Amino acid sequence: MNQPPAAPAASQRACWLKTLHQWHWISSALCLIGMLLFAFTGITLNHAADIAAQPQVQQKVVQLPAGLQTSLAPKDDEPDNAALPPAVRQWLSESLGVALPDTTAEWSPEEVYLSLPRPGGDAWLRIERETGSVEYERTDRGWVSYLNDLHKGRHTGLAWKWFLDIFSVACLVFCITGLFILKFHAANRPTTWPMVGMGLVAPLLLVILFVH
Repeated sequence: MNQPPAAPAASQRACWLKTLHQWHWISSALCLIGMLLFAFTGITLNHAADIAAQPQVQQKVVQLPAGLQTSLAPKDDEPDNAALPPAVRQWLSESLGVALPDTTAEWSPEEVYLSLPRPGGDAWLRIERETGSVEYERTDRGWVSYLNDLHKGRHTGLAWKWFLDIFSVACLVFCITGLFILKFHAANRPTTWPMVGMGLVAPLLLVILFVH
């Protein structure tokens, strides 16, 4: 008996559905924890003013050794912005118990100032060039602020930036494969496209009517 003409089309449809479902569940597995994190921090960011935070401030004062202090002595041709000398940065990291990055500091005739922004808080370091006195301050605004900054990618570094890009691609795959799966099943589910349209129209109306 000859195979009905509709069989190849049905077989191709089943193959596409299988592939879409495979990409859909893989991307959803990759996105799951990230989407929970971003959904939760979406709420905390939206209600940031209602969530009380008690910043914890830590201060340390140390004295730079004379030998290292000499390396910070003012020079006629020094730039306004430059990294700390490696030996000074290593000594400060060990003395303060802080991993100092090799980032640019602000140099003036009186002091060297290094800003150390971080997710969920802030920090800075100041060295008096004449006396060698070092002042370090770190502010921690709590875990909610930390998660909020992860959501925004604020002062999170290159590795987290790459994660956000990869996570965004996985979310796009998840959504696009979901859309095609909806298309395959829409014939048997009449409410599919009205619900998809509602997902577009509802936020659009809110923006037009209430966001100014």
